Amino acid sequence: MKLNADIGEQSDLNQLNTDLDVMPYLDQANIACGGHAGDGITMARTVKLALQYQVQIGAHPSYPDITGFGRRSMRMPKDELVPTIHAQIGALIGVANSMGAVVEYVKPHGALYNDMIKYPSVFDHVLQAIASFYQPLTLMMQATAKSEEHIAFAKAYNVSLFFEAFADRLYLENGQLAPREQDGAVLSKKQAIEQAKLIINEGYVISNSGTKLNLQADSICVHGDSPGALEMTNQIRLLIGSH
Repeated sequence: MKLNADIGEQSDLNQLNTDLDVMPYLDQANIACGGHAGDGITMARTVKLALQYQVQIGAHPSYPDITGFGRRSMRMPKDELVPTIHAQIGALIGVANSMGAVVEYVKPHGALYNDMIKYPSVFDHVLQAIASFYQPLTLMMQATAKSEEHIAFAKAYNVSLFFEAFADRLYLENGQLAPREQDGAVLSKKQAIEQAKLIINEGYVISNSGTKLNLQADSICVHGDSPGALEMTNQIRLLIGSH
């Protein structure tokens, strides 16, 4: 089991300090690359941190939605979405390569991530974007009851998948994450640590309705803006084991 976080999403000092604090505990850093956040300077600083702590680097592209922080769905046709994703991945790879770092995977952000889970057409477009990129990249996505179907679909594009579960987000009965605007959607530090224990030791989470959801996850995601993020990340790192 690995530990990942979405990183480099703000350029202000407080967020940079949070990234600095969290990075030593991570195995994987999903670095914002321009769609919702992440300019060249922030990408460079974040890649430098990942190199310092030997953290695997992934691109974190989104719909082109700076104003909405990538959390608004956008109905983009394939011939617009694919190059949008390519441009963001390419921007991070350019920064990373100049620093001697390698980008190994892609994890979409926000609404694009959720739409990829909900809509087969969006999943198809994301897979096409990754499959047609000039270097092989793994796709990180949410572990769900349909993971085997997702694997089979991705195999047709020769794209490997890496599944994650969320420590600090509430799951709905249908296996999707509760919308952030819903009360309780972001778990408390204590709740997140307990949910991480279930994922690591038992392979399931408990939904908002009390239903047990089995998840075969390769990585656990934490968010730097969650309550008590640093202590939560530290505790989950201890649960998983050494970095």
